[in-house]
Amino acid sequence: MKDHRSEEEWKKELPKEAFEVCRLGGTEPPFSGKYDKHYEKGTYLCRACRNPLFSSKTKYDSKSGWPSFFQPISETSLDFVVDESLGHARVEVKCHHCQSHLGHVFDDGPAPTKKRFCINSLALDFVK
Repeated sequence: MKDHRSEEEWKKELPKEAFEVCRLGGTEPPFSGKYDKHYEKGTYLCRACRNPLFSSKTKYDSKSGWPSFFQPISETSLDFVVDESLGHARVEVKCHHCQSHLGHVFDDGPAPTKKRFCINSLALDFVK
């Protein structure tokens, strides 16, 4: 079931920095996020709605400055949108459940998928 909270509700529920990333499509500075060098075993969730997004088993150090994963936890956990905000096409990654902005996906990741899901720490939560 989709989460249909209003932007005003999200603004009240999320810390300012998380709201700016999740709901306004912002990006945290590289190497600043708490999950960039985080390697505990567990599950990464959407910070806004707690939808499971990525397993720690698919996390790797892409040296990009953001938490990177080569595969989502489920094919239905994410949505993809073409983003041309920088003057060229990229693929934005959104939470399927609440449509929060998470980051972007690129085709320069490791095997077996060759994908690099480059995700903002501010858009994530973690459970062991």
